[in-house]
Amino acid sequence: MSAFKEIEQELVKVYKECGYDIDDVQLVPSNRLDLGQYQLNDAMKLAKVYHKNPRDIANDIVEKLQRDDKFINVNIAGAGFINISLSDKYLVDFVKKVCSDLDYNIDLEQRKKIIIDYGGANCAKELHVGHLRSANIGEGIKRLAKVLGHEVIGDTHLGDSGFNAGATVMEMEDRYPDLICFKEGYSGEDFPLPITSKDLNEIYPSGSKKAKENEEYLQRARNIALEIQNNNLKYSVLWNKIKDMSIEKIKETYKRLNCSFDLWEGELDSFPYIPEMLEELNKKNLLYTSDGATIMDVSLETDTKEVPPILLVKSNGAYLYGTTDLGTIVGRVKRFQPDEIWYVTDIRQSLHFEQVFRAARRGGIVDEKVKLLHFGFGTINGQDGKPFKTRSGGIMPLDELIDLVKEETRKKINRDVVEEDKVELTAEMVAVSSLKYADLLPYRATDYVFDPTKFSDLEGKTAPYLLYSTLRIRSLLKKSGMQIEQLEYTNIKNSTDRNIILALFDLPMVLTKTLSNKALNEVAEYIYRLTSVYNKFYADNRILTEKDAKLKESWLVLSSLVYKTNMMLLDILGLKCPEKM
Repeated sequence: MSAFKEIEQELVKVYKECGYDIDDVQLVPSNRLDLGQYQLNDAMKLAKVYHKNPRDIANDIVEKLQRDDKFINVNIAGAGFINISLSDKYLVDFVKKVCSDLDYNIDLEQRKKIIIDYGGANCAKELHVGHLRSANIGEGIKRLAKVLGHEVIGDTHLGDSGFNAGATVMEMEDRYPDLICFKEGYSGEDFPLPITSKDLNEIYPSGSKKAKENEEYLQRARNIALEIQNNNLKYSVLWNKIKDMSIEKIKETYKRLNCSFDLWEGELDSFPYIPEMLEELNKKNLLYTSDGATIMDVSLETDTKEVPPILLVKSNGAYLYGTTDLGTIVGRVKRFQPDEIWYVTDIRQSLHFEQVFRAARRGGIVDEKVKLLHFGFGTINGQDGKPFKTRSGGIMPLDELIDLVKEETRKKINRDVVEEDKVELTAEMVAVSSLKYADLLPYRATDYVFDPTKFSDLEGKTAPYLLYSTLRIRSLLKKSGMQIEQLEYTNIKNSTDRNIILALFDLPMVLTKTLSNKALNEVAEYIYRLTSVYNKFYADNRILTEKDAKLKESWLVLSSLVYKTNMMLLDILGLKCPEKM
Protein backbone atom coordinates (compact mmCIF):
# COMPACT_ATOMS: atom_id res chain seq x y z
CA MET A 1 0.00 0.00 0.00
CA SER A 2 1.35 3.43 -0.96
CA ALA A 3 2.03 6.23 1.52
CA PHE A 4 -0.74 8.24 -0.15
CA LYS A 5 -3.27 5.45 0.52
CA GLU A 6 -1.94 4.95 4.05
CA ILE A 7 -2.59 8.63 4.83
CA GLU A 8 -6.13 8.40 3.44
CA GLN A 9 -6.89 5.33 5.53
CA GLU A 10 -5.42 6.98 8.61
CA LEU A 11 -7.67 9.98 7.99
CA VAL A 12 -10.71 7.67 7.91
CA LYS A 13 -9.74 6.46 11.40
CA VAL A 14 -9.36 10.06 12.60
CA TYR A 15 -12.83 10.96 11.34
CA LYS A 16 -14.33 7.90 13.03
CA GLU A 17 -12.51 8.64 16.31
CA CYS A 18 -14.13 12.07 16.18
CA GLY A 19 -17.54 10.39 15.86
CA TYR A 20 -18.06 10.75 12.13
CA ASP A 21 -18.69 7.50 10.27
CA ILE A 22 -17.19 7.69 6.79
CA ASP A 23 -16.08 5.03 4.31
CA ASP A 24 -13.26 6.91 2.61
CA VAL A 25 -11.49 10.27 2.80
CA GLN A 26 -9.94 11.76 -0.31
CA LEU A 27 -6.67 13.62 0.01
CA VAL A 28 -6.97 16.31 -2.68
CA PRO A 29 -3.81 18.11 -3.90
CA SER A 30 -4.28 21.82 -3.25
CA ASN A 31 -3.86 24.62 -5.77
CA ARG A 32 -3.32 27.03 -2.86
CA LEU A 33 0.03 25.92 -1.43
CA ASP A 34 0.02 28.98 0.83
CA LEU A 35 -2.87 27.34 2.70
CA GLY A 36 -1.64 23.75 2.54
CA GLN A 37 -0.33 20.98 0.32
CA TYR A 38 -3.61 19.03 0.49
CA GLN A 39 -7.25 19.70 1.15
CA LEU A 40 -10.01 17.66 2.82
CA ASN A 41 -13.52 18.44 1.63
CA ASP A 42 -15.60 16.01 3.65
CA ALA A 43 -16.96 18.34 6.36
CA MET A 44 -19.71 19.70 4.10
CA LYS A 45 -20.90 16.21 3.20
CA LEU A 46 -20.86 15.11 6.85
CA ALA A 47 -22.72 18.25 7.91
CA LYS A 48 -25.78 17.05 5.99
CA VAL A 49 -25.64 13.66 7.67
CA TYR A 50 -25.02 14.87 11.23
CA HIS A 51 -26.96 18.16 10.94
CA LYS A 52 -24.03 20.18 12.24
CA ASN A 53 -22.16 23.23 11.08
CA PRO A 54 -19.35 22.04 8.75
CA ARG A 55 -16.83 24.30 10.51
CA ASP A 56 -17.63 22.60 13.83
CA ILE A 57 -16.97 19.23 12.20
CA ALA A 58 -13.77 20.59 10.66
CA ASN A 59 -12.66 21.91 14.07
CA ASP A 60 -13.06 18.44 15.58
CA ILE A 61 -10.93 16.91 12.82
CA VAL A 62 -8.26 19.64 12.93
CA GLU A 63 -7.85 19.33 16.69
CA LYS A 64 -7.09 15.63 16.27
CA LEU A 65 -4.76 16.08 13.30
CA GLN A 66 -2.68 18.74 15.06
CA ARG A 67 -1.52 16.12 17.54
CA ASP A 68 0.08 14.03 14.76
CA ASP A 69 3.64 15.11 13.95
CA LYS A 70 3.37 13.98 10.31
CA PHE A 71 0.94 16.85 9.68
CA ILE A 72 1.83 20.54 9.81
CA ASN A 73 0.01 23.77 9.01
CA VAL A 74 -3.40 22.20 9.69
CA ASN A 75 -6.04 24.89 9.25
CA ILE A 76 -9.61 25.58 8.16
CA ALA A 77 -10.66 27.76 5.24
CA GLY A 78 -14.08 28.93 4.12
CA ALA A 79 -17.13 26.90 5.07
CA GLY A 80 -15.12 24.01 6.46
CA PHE A 81 -12.34 23.05 4.07
CA ILE A 82 -9.43 21.51 5.97
CA ASN A 83 -5.93 22.27 4.70
CA ILE A 84 -2.98 20.12 5.72
CA SER A 85 0.69 19.73 4.84
CA LEU A 86 3.11 16.87 5.42
CA SER A 87 6.17 17.39 7.60
CA ASP A 88 9.65 17.23 6.08
CA LYS A 89 10.51 14.35 8.39
CA TYR A 90 7.60 12.34 7.02
CA LEU A 91 8.52 13.21 3.42
CA VAL A 92 12.15 12.16 3.97
CA ASP A 93 10.94 8.81 5.33
CA PHE A 94 8.64 8.48 2.31
CA VAL A 95 11.57 8.97 -0.10
CA LYS A 96 13.60 6.35 1.76
CA LYS A 97 10.79 3.80 1.46
CA VAL A 98 10.30 4.43 -2.27
CA CYS A 99 14.06 4.16 -2.83
CA SER A 100 14.09 0.72 -1.24
CA ASP A 101 11.05 -0.42 -3.25
CA LEU A 102 9.65 1.55 -6.19
CA ASP A 103 6.50 -0.61 -6.09
CA TYR A 104 5.73 0.88 -2.67
CA ASN A 105 4.48 3.93 -4.57
CA ILE A 106 1.91 1.92 -6.55
CA ASP A 107 -1.46 0.77 -5.21
CA LEU A 108 -2.26 -2.64 -6.62
CA GLU A 109 -5.96 -3.23 -7.23
CA GLN A 110 -7.97 -6.39 -6.65
CA ARG A 111 -6.86 -8.60 -9.52
CA LYS A 112 -9.32 -9.02 -12.39
CA LYS A 113 -9.14 -10.75 -15.75
CA ILE A 114 -9.84 -8.10 -18.37
CA ILE A 115 -10.13 -8.37 -22.16
CA ILE A 116 -9.49 -5.11 -24.01
CA ASP A 117 -10.79 -4.82 -27.57
CA TYR A 118 -8.85 -1.89 -29.01
CA GLY A 119 -7.64 -2.51 -32.55
CA GLY A 120 -10.36 -2.71 -35.14
CA ALA A 121 -8.14 -2.90 -38.22
CA ASN A 122 -9.91 -3.95 -41.42
CA CYS A 123 -8.16 -6.66 -43.44
CA ALA A 124 -7.10 -5.84 -47.02
CA LYS A 125 -6.99 -2.14 -46.10
CA GLU A 126 -4.19 0.06 -44.79
CA LEU A 127 -4.41 1.30 -41.24
CA HIS A 128 -5.37 4.95 -41.45
CA VAL A 129 -5.43 7.96 -39.14
CA GLY A 130 -8.71 6.78 -37.62
CA HIS A 131 -6.99 3.68 -36.21
CA LEU A 132 -4.42 5.66 -34.20
CA ARG A 133 -6.52 6.53 -31.18
CA SER A 134 -8.02 3.08 -30.56
CA ALA A 135 -4.60 1.41 -30.66
CA ASN A 136 -2.84 4.16 -28.71
CA ILE A 137 -5.41 4.66 -25.95
CA GLY A 138 -6.13 0.93 -25.66
CA GLU A 139 -2.43 0.07 -25.41
CA GLY A 140 -1.90 2.62 -22.64
CA ILE A 141 -4.92 1.41 -20.67
CA LYS A 142 -3.72 -2.19 -21.06
CA ARG A 143 -0.23 -1.35 -19.81
CA LEU A 144 -1.54 0.64 -16.86
CA ALA A 145 -3.98 -2.11 -15.87
CA LYS A 146 -1.08 -4.57 -15.80
CA VAL A 147 1.02 -2.22 -13.64
CA LEU A 148 -1.89 -2.03 -11.18
CA GLY A 149 -2.02 -5.81 -10.92
CA HIS A 150 -4.67 -6.98 -13.40
CA GLU A 151 -4.45 -9.84 -15.88
CA VAL A 152 -5.11 -8.25 -19.26
CA ILE A 153 -5.69 -9.79 -22.69
CA GLY A 154 -5.47 -7.42 -25.64
CA ASP A 155 -7.45 -8.29 -28.78
CA THR A 156 -7.17 -6.37 -32.05
CA HIS A 157 -10.56 -7.77 -33.24
CA LEU A 158 -9.94 -7.56 -36.98
CA GLY A 159 -12.61 -6.57 -39.46
CA ASP A 160 -12.34 -9.68 -41.64
CA SER A 161 -15.86 -10.30 -42.89
CA GLY A 162 -18.56 -8.40 -44.70
CA PHE A 163 -18.24 -5.85 -47.47
CA ASN A 164 -14.45 -5.37 -47.40
CA ALA A 165 -13.96 -9.12 -47.84
CA GLY A 166 -16.54 -9.34 -50.62
CA ALA A 167 -15.26 -6.30 -52.53
CA THR A 168 -11.63 -7.43 -52.32
CA VAL A 169 -12.27 -11.00 -53.52
CA MET A 170 -14.57 -9.71 -56.27
CA GLU A 171 -11.77 -7.48 -57.57
CA MET A 172 -9.31 -10.38 -57.40
CA GLU A 173 -11.70 -12.54 -59.43
CA ASP A 174 -11.93 -9.84 -62.10
CA ARG A 175 -8.16 -9.34 -62.26
CA TYR A 176 -7.00 -12.93 -61.89
CA PRO A 177 -9.79 -15.16 -63.26
CA ASP A 178 -7.30 -17.96 -63.93
CA LEU A 179 -6.46 -18.50 -60.25
CA ILE A 180 -6.94 -22.15 -59.33
CA CYS A 181 -9.55 -21.30 -56.69
CA PHE A 182 -11.89 -20.00 -59.39
CA LYS A 183 -11.71 -23.24 -61.41
CA GLU A 184 -14.60 -25.68 -61.44
CA GLY A 185 -14.22 -28.42 -58.83
CA TYR A 186 -11.66 -26.53 -56.70
CA SER A 187 -11.22 -28.49 -53.46
CA GLY A 188 -9.04 -26.19 -51.32
CA GLU A 189 -5.48 -26.93 -52.50
CA ASP A 190 -2.85 -24.28 -51.82
CA PHE A 191 -1.66 -21.74 -54.41
CA PRO A 192 0.60 -18.68 -54.43
CA LEU A 193 -0.93 -15.21 -54.34
CA PRO A 194 -0.10 -13.16 -57.45
CA ILE A 195 -0.04 -9.93 -55.44
CA THR A 196 1.94 -8.18 -52.69
CA SER A 197 0.63 -6.32 -49.65
CA LYS A 198 1.33 -3.10 -51.53
CA ASP A 199 -1.07 -4.22 -54.28
CA LEU A 200 -3.84 -4.60 -51.68
CA ASN A 201 -3.75 -0.84 -51.13
CA GLU A 202 -5.14 -0.49 -54.63
CA ILE A 203 -7.23 -3.67 -54.99
CA TYR A 204 -9.77 -3.08 -52.22
CA PRO A 205 -10.41 0.60 -53.13
CA SER A 206 -10.94 -0.43 -56.75
CA GLY A 207 -13.47 -3.12 -55.82
CA SER A 208 -15.17 -0.83 -53.32
CA LYS A 209 -15.49 1.96 -55.90
CA LYS A 210 -17.10 -0.41 -58.41
CA ALA A 211 -19.61 -1.63 -55.83
CA LYS A 212 -20.57 1.87 -54.76
CA GLU A 213 -21.09 3.04 -58.32
CA ASN A 214 -22.83 -0.01 -59.76
CA GLU A 215 -25.69 -1.97 -58.18
CA GLU A 216 -24.68 -5.17 -60.00
CA TYR A 217 -21.17 -5.06 -58.53
CA LEU A 218 -22.58 -4.19 -55.11
CA GLN A 219 -24.83 -7.24 -55.12
CA ARG A 220 -21.97 -9.42 -56.35
CA ALA A 221 -19.68 -8.21 -53.54
CA ARG A 222 -22.43 -8.93 -51.01
CA ASN A 223 -22.96 -12.41 -52.40
CA ILE A 224 -19.24 -13.18 -52.21
CA ALA A 225 -19.16 -11.93 -48.61
CA LEU A 226 -22.00 -14.34 -47.82
CA GLU A 227 -20.14 -17.19 -49.54
CA ILE A 228 -17.07 -16.44 -47.36
CA GLN A 229 -19.33 -16.48 -44.31
CA ASN A 230 -20.63 -19.90 -45.42
CA ASN A 231 -17.05 -21.11 -46.00
CA ASN A 232 -17.35 -21.65 -49.75
CA LEU A 233 -13.79 -22.80 -50.65
CA LYS A 234 -13.86 -20.92 -53.95
CA TYR A 235 -13.72 -17.65 -52.03
CA SER A 236 -12.82 -18.43 -48.41
CA VAL A 237 -9.38 -19.94 -49.15
CA LEU A 238 -8.41 -16.89 -51.23
CA TRP A 239 -9.74 -14.49 -48.61
CA ASN A 240 -7.83 -16.23 -45.81
CA LYS A 241 -4.59 -15.94 -47.80
CA ILE A 242 -5.27 -12.25 -48.45
CA LYS A 243 -6.11 -11.79 -44.78
CA ASP A 244 -2.84 -13.38 -43.67
CA MET A 245 -0.86 -11.10 -45.98
CA SER A 246 -2.79 -8.08 -44.76
CA ILE A 247 -2.26 -8.96 -41.10
CA GLU A 248 1.52 -9.04 -41.56
CA LYS A 249 1.41 -5.46 -42.87
CA ILE A 250 -0.98 -4.38 -40.10
CA LYS A 251 1.40 -5.88 -37.52
CA GLU A 252 4.28 -3.83 -38.94
CA THR A 253 2.34 -0.59 -38.53
CA TYR A 254 1.19 -1.45 -35.01
CA LYS A 255 4.80 -2.32 -34.15
CA ARG A 256 5.85 1.17 -35.28
CA LEU A 257 3.26 2.52 -32.83
CA ASN A 258 4.70 0.33 -30.06
CA CYS A 259 1.34 -1.46 -29.75
CA SER A 260 0.98 -5.20 -29.36
CA PHE A 261 -1.90 -7.66 -29.03
CA ASP A 262 -2.29 -11.05 -27.36
CA LEU A 263 -5.04 -12.09 -29.79
CA TRP A 264 -5.14 -11.49 -33.54
CA GLU A 265 -8.70 -12.66 -34.03
CA GLY A 266 -11.55 -11.15 -35.96
CA GLU A 267 -15.20 -11.34 -36.86
CA LEU A 268 -14.78 -14.68 -38.63
CA ASP A 269 -13.60 -16.24 -35.37
CA SER A 270 -17.04 -15.53 -33.89
CA PHE A 271 -18.90 -17.49 -36.60
CA PRO A 272 -18.70 -20.93 -34.89
CA TYR A 273 -20.56 -19.49 -31.88
CA ILE A 274 -23.30 -17.65 -33.76
CA PRO A 275 -25.73 -20.43 -34.86
CA GLU A 276 -26.10 -21.83 -31.33
CA MET A 277 -26.35 -18.30 -29.92
CA LEU A 278 -29.17 -17.41 -32.32
CA GLU A 279 -30.92 -20.68 -31.53
CA GLU A 280 -30.83 -19.91 -27.79
CA LEU A 281 -32.13 -16.38 -28.35
CA ASN A 282 -34.93 -17.78 -30.49
CA LYS A 283 -35.88 -20.34 -27.79
CA LYS A 284 -36.30 -17.43 -25.38
CA ASN A 285 -38.66 -15.74 -27.89
CA LEU A 286 -36.33 -12.73 -28.16
CA LEU A 287 -36.06 -12.74 -31.96
CA TYR A 288 -38.56 -11.69 -34.57
CA THR A 289 -38.58 -11.32 -38.33
CA SER A 290 -39.13 -8.13 -40.32
CA ASP A 291 -38.87 -8.09 -44.14
CA GLY A 292 -36.96 -11.37 -43.93
CA ALA A 293 -34.37 -10.03 -41.47
CA THR A 294 -33.86 -11.35 -37.93
CA ILE A 295 -34.12 -8.65 -35.27
CA MET A 296 -33.96 -8.37 -31.49
CA ASP A 297 -35.58 -5.61 -29.45
CA VAL A 298 -33.25 -4.03 -26.84
CA SER A 299 -35.34 -1.09 -25.66
CA LEU A 300 -36.16 -0.56 -21.97
CA GLU A 301 -39.18 1.03 -20.32
CA THR A 302 -36.84 3.49 -18.62
CA ASP A 303 -35.38 4.79 -21.91
CA THR A 304 -35.70 8.55 -22.34
CA LYS A 305 -34.70 8.33 -26.00
CA GLU A 306 -35.22 5.70 -28.65
CA VAL A 307 -32.80 2.77 -28.71
CA PRO A 308 -33.52 0.91 -31.95
CA PRO A 309 -33.59 -2.90 -32.19
CA ILE A 310 -30.42 -4.73 -33.15
CA LEU A 311 -30.34 -6.33 -36.61
CA LEU A 312 -28.72 -9.77 -36.35
CA VAL A 313 -29.28 -11.55 -39.68
CA LYS A 314 -30.05 -9.92 -43.02
CA SER A 315 -32.75 -11.32 -45.29
CA ASN A 316 -30.06 -13.09 -47.37
CA GLY A 317 -28.66 -14.83 -44.27
CA ALA A 318 -25.62 -12.57 -43.80
CA TYR A 319 -24.47 -11.66 -40.29
CA LEU A 320 -23.90 -8.05 -39.24
CA TYR A 321 -21.52 -6.27 -36.86
CA GLY A 322 -23.88 -6.69 -33.93
CA THR A 323 -24.09 -10.42 -34.59
CA THR A 324 -20.33 -10.91 -34.73
CA ASP A 325 -19.80 -8.75 -31.64
CA LEU A 326 -22.29 -10.89 -29.71
CA GLY A 327 -20.68 -14.06 -31.04
CA THR A 328 -17.29 -12.72 -29.98
CA ILE A 329 -18.59 -12.16 -26.44
CA VAL A 330 -19.85 -15.77 -26.36
CA GLY A 331 -16.40 -16.99 -27.41
CA ARG A 332 -14.54 -14.76 -24.94
CA VAL A 333 -16.69 -15.86 -22.02
CA LYS A 334 -16.33 -19.56 -22.89
CA ARG A 335 -12.58 -19.45 -23.46
CA PHE A 336 -11.31 -16.89 -20.95
CA GLN A 337 -14.01 -16.33 -18.28
CA PRO A 338 -13.20 -12.60 -18.01
CA ASP A 339 -14.39 -10.36 -15.20
CA GLU A 340 -14.66 -7.40 -17.57
CA ILE A 341 -14.55 -6.71 -21.32
CA TRP A 342 -13.53 -3.21 -22.39
CA TYR A 343 -14.03 -1.74 -25.86
CA VAL A 344 -11.97 1.26 -27.01
CA THR A 345 -13.51 2.66 -30.20
CA ASP A 346 -14.74 5.87 -31.79
CA ILE A 347 -17.32 7.59 -29.57
CA ARG A 348 -19.72 7.56 -32.53
CA GLN A 349 -20.13 3.81 -31.98
CA SER A 350 -21.68 4.34 -28.54
CA LEU A 351 -25.18 3.42 -29.68
CA HIS A 352 -23.93 0.24 -31.36
CA PHE A 353 -22.30 -0.97 -28.15
CA GLU A 354 -25.34 0.01 -26.09
CA GLN A 355 -27.40 -2.27 -28.34
CA VAL A 356 -24.85 -5.10 -28.18
CA PHE A 357 -24.50 -4.93 -24.39
CA ARG A 358 -28.26 -4.88 -23.87
CA ALA A 359 -28.71 -7.84 -26.22
CA ALA A 360 -25.98 -9.76 -24.36
CA ARG A 361 -27.66 -9.08 -21.00
CA ARG A 362 -31.20 -9.74 -22.14
CA GLY A 363 -30.23 -12.92 -23.94
CA GLY A 364 -28.21 -14.29 -21.04
CA ILE A 365 -25.13 -14.40 -23.27
CA VAL A 366 -23.01 -13.03 -20.45
CA ASP A 367 -23.39 -13.25 -16.67
CA GLU A 368 -24.49 -10.08 -14.91
CA LYS A 369 -21.24 -10.15 -12.92
CA VAL A 370 -19.20 -9.65 -16.11
CA LYS A 371 -18.84 -5.96 -16.89
CA LEU A 372 -19.17 -4.81 -20.51
CA LEU A 373 -17.80 -1.30 -20.95
CA HIS A 374 -17.29 0.99 -23.93
CA PHE A 375 -14.83 3.87 -23.79
CA GLY A 376 -15.27 6.18 -26.76
CA PHE A 377 -12.79 8.68 -28.16
CA GLY A 378 -12.98 11.79 -30.30
CA THR A 379 -11.46 12.47 -33.72
CA ILE A 380 -8.12 13.81 -34.94
CA ASN A 381 -8.85 17.00 -36.88
CA GLY A 382 -6.97 19.16 -39.33
CA GLN A 383 -6.43 22.89 -38.97
CA ASP A 384 -9.91 23.38 -40.45
CA GLY A 385 -11.45 21.57 -37.48
CA LYS A 386 -12.65 18.68 -39.64
CA PRO A 387 -11.39 15.04 -39.50
CA PHE A 388 -7.77 14.99 -40.68
CA LYS A 389 -7.22 14.05 -44.34
CA THR A 390 -4.47 14.07 -46.98
CA ARG A 391 -3.93 17.09 -49.22
CA SER A 392 -5.93 15.30 -51.91
CA GLY A 393 -8.83 14.94 -49.50
CA GLY A 394 -8.46 11.23 -48.79
CA ILE A 395 -8.08 9.50 -45.44
CA MET A 396 -4.39 9.52 -44.51
CA PRO A 397 -2.69 6.13 -44.02
CA LEU A 398 -1.26 5.74 -40.53
CA ASP A 399 2.26 5.04 -41.82
CA GLU A 400 2.11 8.29 -43.79
CA LEU A 401 0.98 10.13 -40.67
CA ILE A 402 3.95 8.79 -38.70
CA ASP A 403 6.31 9.74 -41.54
CA LEU A 404 4.88 13.26 -41.56
CA VAL A 405 5.86 13.71 -37.90
CA LYS A 406 9.18 11.96 -38.54
CA GLU A 407 10.10 14.63 -41.09
CA GLU A 408 9.76 17.25 -38.37
CA THR A 409 11.65 15.33 -35.69
CA ARG A 410 14.53 14.52 -38.05
CA LYS A 411 15.18 18.26 -38.46
CA LYS A 412 15.59 18.71 -34.70
CA ILE A 413 17.97 15.85 -33.91
CA ASN A 414 21.34 17.05 -32.65
CA ARG A 415 23.81 15.60 -35.18
CA ASP A 416 26.71 16.44 -32.84
CA VAL A 417 25.28 13.98 -30.29
CA VAL A 418 23.51 11.31 -32.36
CA GLU A 419 25.71 9.13 -34.58
CA GLU A 420 24.82 9.27 -38.27
CA ASP A 421 23.81 5.61 -38.38
CA LYS A 422 21.39 6.20 -35.47
CA VAL A 423 19.65 9.29 -36.88
CA GLU A 424 16.80 7.43 -38.61
CA LEU A 425 16.11 5.16 -35.63
CA THR A 426 16.17 8.13 -33.26
CA ALA A 427 13.91 10.17 -35.56
CA GLU A 428 11.46 7.25 -35.69
CA MET A 429 11.40 6.83 -31.89
CA VAL A 430 10.91 10.53 -31.22
CA ALA A 431 8.30 10.86 -33.99
CA VAL A 432 6.17 7.98 -32.71
CA SER A 433 6.50 9.21 -29.12
CA SER A 434 5.53 12.73 -30.24
CA LEU A 435 2.46 11.46 -32.05
CA LYS A 436 1.39 9.18 -29.21
CA TYR A 437 1.86 11.75 -26.44
CA ALA A 438 -0.04 14.43 -28.37
CA ASP A 439 -2.84 11.89 -28.91
CA LEU A 440 -3.01 10.96 -25.21
CA LEU A 441 -2.74 14.47 -23.79
CA PRO A 442 -6.36 15.55 -24.41
CA TYR A 443 -9.18 13.72 -22.63
CA ARG A 444 -10.01 10.74 -24.85
CA ALA A 445 -13.58 11.83 -25.64
CA THR A 446 -12.48 15.22 -27.02
CA ASP A 447 -11.30 16.02 -30.54
CA TYR A 448 -7.90 17.63 -31.14
CA VAL A 449 -6.02 19.32 -33.97
CA PHE A 450 -3.12 17.52 -35.66
CA ASP A 451 -0.02 19.75 -35.73
CA PRO A 452 3.28 17.89 -36.45
CA THR A 453 5.42 20.99 -35.89
CA LYS A 454 3.95 21.63 -32.46
CA PHE A 455 4.01 17.94 -31.48
CA SER A 456 7.77 17.69 -32.16
CA ASP A 457 8.78 20.90 -30.36
CA LEU A 458 11.45 20.58 -27.67
CA GLU A 459 9.66 23.17 -25.57
CA GLY A 460 6.22 22.92 -24.00
CA LYS A 461 3.96 19.99 -23.31
CA THR A 462 5.46 17.58 -25.85
CA ALA A 463 7.13 14.16 -25.95
CA PRO A 464 10.51 15.61 -27.08
CA TYR A 465 10.53 17.81 -23.96
CA LEU A 466 9.87 14.79 -21.76
CA LEU A 467 12.37 12.55 -23.55
CA TYR A 468 15.13 15.15 -23.57
CA SER A 469 14.60 15.95 -19.88
CA THR A 470 14.64 12.26 -18.95
CA LEU A 471 17.84 11.67 -20.94
CA ARG A 472 19.43 14.63 -19.16
CA ILE A 473 18.69 13.05 -15.77
CA ARG A 474 20.20 9.78 -17.01
CA SER A 475 23.31 11.66 -18.11
CA LEU A 476 23.55 13.45 -14.75
CA LEU A 477 23.40 10.18 -12.83
CA LYS A 478 26.01 8.63 -15.08
CA LYS A 479 28.37 11.62 -14.76
CA SER A 480 28.15 11.46 -10.98
CA GLY A 481 30.10 8.21 -11.07
CA MET A 482 28.32 7.12 -7.89
CA GLN A 483 26.32 4.00 -7.07
CA ILE A 484 22.96 5.68 -6.48
CA GLU A 485 21.50 2.59 -4.79
CA GLN A 486 24.10 2.97 -2.03
CA LEU A 487 23.24 6.62 -1.31
CA GLU A 488 20.78 7.83 1.31
CA TYR A 489 18.23 10.59 1.19
CA THR A 490 18.51 12.78 4.30
CA ASN A 491 17.93 16.40 3.42
CA ILE A 492 15.11 18.58 2.05
CA LYS A 493 16.82 21.87 1.31
CA ASN A 494 13.95 24.04 0.10
CA SER A 495 10.52 24.16 -1.56
CA THR A 496 11.94 23.08 -4.94
CA ASP A 497 13.10 19.76 -3.48
CA ARG A 498 9.86 19.43 -1.55
CA ASN A 499 7.70 19.98 -4.62
CA ILE A 500 9.40 17.05 -6.38
CA ILE A 501 8.70 14.78 -3.42
CA LEU A 502 5.08 15.89 -3.26
CA ALA A 503 4.69 15.19 -6.97
CA LEU A 504 6.10 11.69 -6.41
CA PHE A 505 3.80 11.26 -3.43
CA ASP A 506 0.77 11.93 -5.70
CA LEU A 507 1.69 9.20 -8.23
CA PRO A 508 -0.50 6.34 -6.90
CA MET A 509 -3.55 8.62 -6.79
CA VAL A 510 -2.92 9.65 -10.42
CA LEU A 511 -2.52 6.05 -11.64
CA THR A 512 -5.64 4.83 -9.85
CA LYS A 513 -7.72 7.75 -11.11
CA THR A 514 -6.44 7.26 -14.66
CA LEU A 515 -7.46 3.62 -14.81
CA SER A 516 -10.83 4.44 -13.28
CA ASN A 517 -11.48 7.01 -16.02
CA LYS A 518 -9.82 4.97 -18.79
CA ALA A 519 -8.26 8.21 -20.03
CA LEU A 520 -4.47 8.57 -20.21
CA ASN A 521 -4.53 12.38 -20.11
CA GLU A 522 -4.10 12.23 -16.31
CA VAL A 523 -0.79 10.37 -16.68
CA ALA A 524 0.26 12.55 -19.64
CA GLU A 525 -0.33 15.69 -17.56
CA TYR A 526 1.33 14.19 -14.48
CA ILE A 527 4.60 13.25 -16.19
CA TYR A 528 4.80 16.77 -17.61
CA ARG A 529 4.21 18.25 -14.13
CA LEU A 530 6.82 16.01 -12.49
CA THR A 531 9.35 16.73 -15.25
CA SER A 532 8.74 20.48 -15.10
CA VAL A 533 9.15 20.57 -11.31
CA TYR A 534 12.38 18.60 -11.63
CA ASN A 535 13.71 20.88 -14.38
CA LYS A 536 13.24 23.90 -12.11
CA PHE A 537 15.15 22.05 -9.40
CA TYR A 538 17.88 21.17 -11.95
CA ALA A 539 18.18 24.80 -13.06
CA ASP A 540 18.36 26.13 -9.48
CA ASN A 541 21.11 23.79 -8.26
CA ARG A 542 24.60 22.67 -9.28
CA ILE A 543 24.12 19.05 -8.30
CA LEU A 544 27.44 17.52 -9.35
CA THR A 545 29.56 20.32 -7.85
CA GLU A 546 27.64 20.63 -4.57
CA LYS A 547 30.20 20.65 -1.70
CA ASP A 548 27.81 19.43 1.00
CA ALA A 549 28.23 15.67 0.56
CA LYS A 550 24.94 14.73 2.24
CA LEU A 551 22.97 17.28 0.23
CA LYS A 552 24.58 16.08 -3.00
CA GLU A 553 23.64 12.50 -2.14
CA SER A 554 20.05 13.53 -1.45
CA TRP A 555 19.83 15.39 -4.74
CA LEU A 556 21.19 12.42 -6.68
CA VAL A 557 18.72 10.08 -4.95
CA LEU A 558 15.86 12.43 -5.82
CA SER A 559 17.08 12.65 -9.42
CA SER A 560 17.19 8.86 -9.64
CA LEU A 561 13.62 8.55 -8.34
CA VAL A 562 12.33 11.01 -10.93
CA TYR A 563 14.24 9.19 -13.67
CA LYS A 564 12.84 5.77 -12.69
CA THR A 565 9.32 7.18 -12.35
CA ASN A 566 9.54 8.89 -15.74
CA MET A 567 10.77 5.71 -17.42
CA MET A 568 7.87 3.76 -15.91
CA LEU A 569 5.34 6.36 -17.04
CA LEU A 570 6.83 6.63 -20.53
CA ASP A 571 6.47 2.86 -20.81
CA ILE A 572 2.83 3.00 -19.67
CA LEU A 573 2.16 5.60 -22.36
CA GLY A 574 3.99 3.43 -24.91
CA LEU A 575 6.72 6.02 -25.50
CA LYS A 576 10.24 4.78 -26.24
CA CYS A 577 13.19 6.82 -25.02
CA PRO A 578 16.24 6.91 -27.37
CA GLU A 579 19.81 6.78 -26.10
CA LYS A 580 20.50 10.29 -27.39
CA MET A 581 18.59 12.97 -29.28
